[in-house]
Amino acid sequence: MRENADTASRPLTVADVLALPVLAAGQPQVVTGVTRLDRPVRWVHITELTDPASFLKGGELVLTTGMPLPDRAAGVRRYVDELADVGAAALVIELVRRYHRPPDALVQACRTRDLPLVTLAEDVNFLEVTQVVHTLLLGNQADAMRRTQRIHEAFTALTLRGAGPEEVVRAAAEMSGRTVVLENLVHQALICEPSGGTVEEALTGWEQRSRAVPSRDRTEVCGPEGWLTAPVEYQGERWGRVTMLPAPAAFGPEDVTVLERTAMALTIARLIHTTPWERAAHRDALRDLAEQRHHSPEDARARVAALGLPTEGGFVAVVVDLRTRGDAAEPESVLSEELRTSGMPALVGALAPGRVGILLALRHYQPWRPTVERIARTALGLAPRAVVSVGSEVTELPDAARSFREAGRVAESVPPGAPLPDGRSYHELSDIGLRRLLYALREDVRVQDYAERQLGRLVDHDSRHGTDLLTTLRHYLDAAGSKTTAARRGNLSRETVYQRLRTIERLLDCDLESGEQRTELHVALTALDVMRRR
Repeated sequence: MRENADTASRPLTVADVLALPVLAAGQPQVVTGVTRLDRPVRWVHITELTDPASFLKGGELVLTTGMPLPDRAAGVRRYVDELADVGAAALVIELVRRYHRPPDALVQACRTRDLPLVTLAEDVNFLEVTQVVHTLLLGNQADAMRRTQRIHEAFTALTLRGAGPEEVVRAAAEMSGRTVVLENLVHQALICEPSGGTVEEALTGWEQRSRAVPSRDRTEVCGPEGWLTAPVEYQGERWGRVTMLPAPAAFGPEDVTVLERTAMALTIARLIHTTPWERAAHRDALRDLAEQRHHSPEDARARVAALGLPTEGGFVAVVVDLRTRGDAAEPESVLSEELRTSGMPALVGALAPGRVGILLALRHYQPWRPTVERIARTALGLAPRAVVSVGSEVTELPDAARSFREAGRVAESVPPGAPLPDGRSYHELSDIGLRRLLYALREDVRVQDYAERQLGRLVDHDSRHGTDLLTTLRHYLDAAGSKTTAARRGNLSRETVYQRLRTIERLLDCDLESGEQRTELHVALTALDVMRRR
């Protein structure tokens, strides 16, 4: 919406009016206030009175032939002061009848009050000027009313379909063409939709910058950076603040409308969607880190810092697999509270149904194992079959994705009912042995094909003839090639074991005395056991 309406929605300024052919024909010359030509023009007023300010309301472009100007310097100063006090946009004087150059007193007075003074060297039809400018102004007002109506309709549609806060803020940024940020009461940026910039530019040093902007009860521009802010509240209870960051163009009435409707839509979204904003913000930031969806490392650091987490020191990813596809909202809430009481800063959020992710932010490389043990005990209390896995510690925030991948692989390698490691309630990368590795890869067709090529003929033979050569092979491989041990484990005579091993060699076309081939068969047999859930 903003891209198509930028020119039309911008207020008509003094510079715009001076560029119109009807005024350009008078050869306008800006004498004072050249830096103030961006003042909006609300109306055009022709006057030959000595006190025109009494008929003005502000924003008028005042046209005069100079006939009513006082002769004395004091009177000229008073004339200009009254125009400046009422907020006139500019004074345009025609140098044709009374003056052929602007009086020094007039120039000095306008310069003192920073009021744009424009001279016309040629005769201009003032009535034609008013007609042209007023037509433009009225047309702009009609366009503005239509755009405002579209804004109201867009936010009404968002509310009726139950849009969440992220969608509301995104719509506000698209409509305004400006960066929009939702923050909570402690000045943490929960949602940021940048427009024409980056997250890093918008959120760097957010809390400090935000605290310099006073909280107001209405929508207004305030603070050292000139932010447009609006409170988000319901029945007198304030929940946060939505902010529109400045751009090269000044804020206009439409920006105010967009931000006010954004605040209203956010209030309704909070009433409809019961998940706290902070938790949703942590979840979104966590998923973006785990899936590397941030645009740059700098954006990732700025976003996490704006949520109140340290971005230096170290990070460890933890995955809590509840071994269910159900809703992870309650475990997510319980684990968040557990981490708050532990004092370790962290991001917590559901990565998928039945799976919660946690990113621990380590200050000064503090030990993370006690906290993970605490998390694991809490998770097992919620779901006795839960598996808590940990990735490797990383020093850079963008590397958190690698830690999450590792934690996920560890979780996938833990079979149902697998015992916990000695002395702890969670699993690490070092716990992944051959059996767990093959369990994690059990659905890979390459592993399945390998096991079938190595052992398929033996399994088929057992199935057709009612033998149990596969068990004999397992005992032999587990005994590291000792036939005596294999016989004892299978409760068989040595001669029977010798005979069975020769049959196995014939069926598989292999040499069981070869260490390499025994290794290949051991891997295949372990894969087969994993796929059979042995």
